[in-house]
Amino acid sequence: MIRYYFDIRDDNGIYPDEEGMEFATQREAEVEAAESLAGLARDLATLDDRPDLSVEVRTVVGGVFQAALIFDRTETKR
Repeated sequence: MIRYYFDIRDDNGIYPDEEGMEFATQREAEVEAAESLAGLARDLATLDDRPDLSVEVRTVVGGVFQAALIFDRTETKR
């Protein structure tokens, strides 16, 4: 098992994951990062000004991958 750390980055900075989670494969960590972003998107959906977010995943050795959620909104015309 490998311990992966899921640091959250937004417009204000980075929020490091101090505990991490253990997974047998990197694919499992990728799924966890995607599910984390989906949860953050749900939490932010009602805000008028939504920040771009990323989950930066690392191990004790270093960075592994990054998953991002970008809010690019265009007003609809009637």
